[in-house]
Amino acid sequence: MFPANTKFLVIDDFATMRKIIRKILTELGYTQVEEADDGATALPLIQQAHDAGVPYHFIISDWNMPKMLGIDLLRQCKADPRFNKVPFMLVTAESDQKQILEAAKAGVSDYIVKPFNAATLKAKLEKVYAKTNNQAA
Repeated sequence: MFPANTKFLVIDDFATMRKIIRKILTELGYTQVEEADDGATALPLIQQAHDAGVPYHFIISDWNMPKMLGIDLLRQCKADPRFNKVPFMLVTAESDQKQILEAAKAGVSDYIVKPFNAATLKAKLEKVYAKTNNQAA
């Protein structure tokens, strides 16, 4: 599992969903969890955190948001060498195969379909951690 000091950014246009994800992460022992309400708000936060020397270690983003979709934020992060190695999980209400393929092509670390519970999120985090550490080895 990721270390307890892992810095998360949770992005969702619904405050309730952000709070749910934050609560689960906190229950899993993570205390560094920040939030953004949209991809357009999140991108400058990601850039500023990196430039300040305190980058995010994991991004969890909703897919469907106004201003900037999660998939577009994912593409921008993966296109930028500063953030392209940061694990990125998309949260979506869609389980459409076409969307899943689109996310995989864009470089998503994993995706989680709403509704989900703490055990599902924990399992997804463990899977991404295992994948990330296997690539680093």
